[in-house]
Amino acid sequence: MTSPNNPPEETFDPASPEEWESFRILSHRMVDDMLTHLENLREQPAWREMPASVRTALSEPIPRTGVGADAAYLDFVQNVLPYPDGNLHPRFFGWVKGNGTALGMMADMLASGLNPHMAGFNQAPALVEQQLIDWLAELLGMPGGSGVLVTGGTMASTLAIGVARFAKARELGIDVREDGVQQWSDRPQRGPFVFYGSSETHGWARKATEFMGLGNRAFRRVPVDSDYRIKMTALAEMVATDRAAGLIPFCVVGTAGTVNTGASDDLTAIAEFCRRENLWFHVDGAFGALAYLSDKLRAQVAGLDQADSLGFDLHKWGDLPFECACVLVRDPEVHRATYAAPASYLAAATRGVIAGGLPFADRGIDLTRGFKALKAWLSFKAEGVDKLVRMIEQNVAQTQHLVDRVEADPDLELLAPAPLNIACIRYAPAGITNEQLDAVNTEILLRLQESGVAVPSSTIIDGKFAIRIANVNHRARLSDIDVVIDGILRIGRELREIG
Repeated sequence: MTSPNNPPEETFDPASPEEWESFRILSHRMVDDMLTHLENLREQPAWREMPASVRTALSEPIPRTGVGADAAYLDFVQNVLPYPDGNLHPRFFGWVKGNGTALGMMADMLASGLNPHMAGFNQAPALVEQQLIDWLAELLGMPGGSGVLVTGGTMASTLAIGVARFAKARELGIDVREDGVQQWSDRPQRGPFVFYGSSETHGWARKATEFMGLGNRAFRRVPVDSDYRIKMTALAEMVATDRAAGLIPFCVVGTAGTVNTGASDDLTAIAEFCRRENLWFHVDGAFGALAYLSDKLRAQVAGLDQADSLGFDLHKWGDLPFECACVLVRDPEVHRATYAAPASYLAAATRGVIAGGLPFADRGIDLTRGFKALKAWLSFKAEGVDKLVRMIEQNVAQTQHLVDRVEADPDLELLAPAPLNIACIRYAPAGITNEQLDAVNTEILLRLQESGVAVPSSTIIDGKFAIRIANVNHRARLSDIDVVIDGILRIGRELREIG
């Protein structure tokens, strides 16, 4: 019986067979709508501006009472589905954003339906993640290594730097887990911990230093050469100078595919340097690490398989939906020792649900994580790694086609080498100053985006504004590359005619 003191019990599930059937119909419609959306991407603009009505609709007050799933879904169809950032589209070449896949989308639905807690536990989803990590470690030259899936490359590399600092501090008898990086009156005064990477290193490194309490000064930015690769002589000089000043160098970061130009450091040389200087070697392979899978491209990231740790994204050149990144650590013991935090309420058992403990919780900051591994595991099983390799090689070939077109046209300029899948170019006819070219190319970029033709992004190369085309797009075709180049030329010439 119910009473004012004992109201009816509720659930978020449909409450009757009829409601389940109604929800089933709506769910099928959701799947059909999304598949239709993906199937017809080429008929849609690469990006469209949101009208004022959508912005107004998406700033409504808090809904205290619900409108029902059908009405809420209609709001999504009208105000959300048509206005993403464009990275699904075959002509999205901005930043380094993967497309995702239809199978990956469905895998996320299955993962959410199971809703497992991925700290570990005695469950099949945990075995799926461990199997995936074992596959990735073997593919990337770190068999037997430890790993965990995380949100993105920033978190992957930050966790790796945490392991590096712990490992090198332990060698010196410093307990950074207990004492941190602060100076305590009852502890010997030790110099600041510092680590190194090229001036082209992604911004995660600064965030990592600040998050870990090291401070931005602790990341030592090493100059690069004309190919945007770390200068090894400068690195050696900086490490020697810092040691002489009482600092504690602990790690060198090598980049496999820089975010600006796609350049890769000489990872073999860095590995040798780190062994000689007793430094941890971490590779930021956010997108470029997967080039190692290709026999044709592996030489560009040679030495990656000598890293002590590696961070990379599967939602970039792995073509999976966000979020799916991975950190691998060669030494499982030091990985676990860095982050394990036993608690009585999480104690392992020899039987039951928690048999085997919580291995993934001991490999990073997160305790609670979603089932990211399923979309990668399903995709690898369904398509095979060899197909992923062919897609990576296809993107590189398409980028070379773009470079060929740029070099063949006197009105276009390649601003940096394009060794992988990123090309930095500009419209640069003779007789126009660099300042004017910056303004013209900024306008070209914005018109390309706003017209829905394509979505490149931008960067600055040697003080020059560059239209940056990053191709991790499994939907792109050579014809899409031509559309981008033709669009740049067309808009540039229109702007010249205007004056």
